[in-house]
Amino acid sequence: MNRILKSGQLIQLILAHARELMREPGVLFWGIIFPILMALGLGVAFTKKADTIINIAIIQEIKNEINASRNSQLVKNLLDKNAETIPAHNDQPKQYKILVENEKLGNTIFYFFETSWDDGMALLKRGNISILINEIGDHIYYHFDPNNPTAQLTYLKLSGLLSVGAVIEEADTKYIEPLTVPGSRYIDFFIPGMIAMGIMMSGMWGISYRIIEMRSQKLLRRMVATPMKKSHFLIAMISIRTLMSFIESFLLFLFAFFVFDIRIQGNIPALLLIFIAGNIAFAGMAIFVSCHTAKTEIGNGLINIVVMPMMVLSGIFFSYHNFPDWIIPVIQKLPLTMMADATRSIFIEGAGFNEVIMPFAYLMLVGIIFFSAGLKLFKWY
Repeated sequence: MNRILKSGQLIQLILAHARELMREPGVLFWGIIFPILMALGLGVAFTKKADTIINIAIIQEIKNEINASRNSQLVKNLLDKNAETIPAHNDQPKQYKILVENEKLGNTIFYFFETSWDDGMALLKRGNISILINEIGDHIYYHFDPNNPTAQLTYLKLSGLLSVGAVIEEADTKYIEPLTVPGSRYIDFFIPGMIAMGIMMSGMWGISYRIIEMRSQKLLRRMVATPMKKSHFLIAMISIRTLMSFIESFLLFLFAFFVFDIRIQGNIPALLLIFIAGNIAFAGMAIFVSCHTAKTEIGNGLINIVVMPMMVLSGIFFSYHNFPDWIIPVIQKLPLTMMADATRSIFIEGAGFNEVIMPFAYLMLVGIIFFSAGLKLFKWY
């Protein structure tokens, strides 16, 4: 009777598969080395005890009522707390800095700057700040979305700093004025970013991974004998993926509209232009990423090395202004950042064609460049 397991054959098969794996260094890199590098980078970034930076807007006018003279007392109180005055540059407002040191929890740096109500609301909608304050009489009023955890934490720290004692009494909450205007909630910030991220994921995984999978299954090899052009094949794939992306984004918007009362305050045709430009940009990047490899493991790594940094950096879940100042200009040039900022400006700031023409041109240029390079390097097998 034949044995179910023959040790010699089994060992030889294991060795054969091991040799096959060792011949593909890309598989080892993306499966072992890349996750370690990601863990190292994110671990260093998020385990180091860094200073917490909180930006506060001091409103000079509320509903057209000038309060600059009243807020001058608030500024005087800041100076009494040893606030450092930062001189204004160009059109930037004068800032006041207060450092609160804490060895166990890390230092907190408060930046106060005076601005108008409209400018302060624009900064809040973009996620640059989470709370606005002004002084009327002897009381400081706090304006923020009470459903935003970041705004709540900022309020707790700030009210402790500005009060005589660091204890917040229940009566203090009467000076909280919740912001309920359209676009001021966290969900108003989050949904446009999710739409932009959905377009990126649809392009990178729906196009790039599908091409790599078809190449690995030898399906693309069969198309070489046909008179079909590579450009036609790729454009057809981009077209159907753009249509699917539109359906996915529209359903997400409908859900947000009925459940969270999300509104589009800006120009809808401008939003459609940004939508098309974003799809072209990420489709072009997807074609470039998938133009050569036939290994799904390597394809997974290539897609993730494009997708993961932008998911973390581009301000989808929180404002990218939380990152150090030196990296923000780089983040703002990322395609997902351009897409998210333009979409968000139309949704919550009422932007139109003039405000999104530059992001539109940038995304179109990115898509055309990557698509042209990917088309030139594209291999059927």
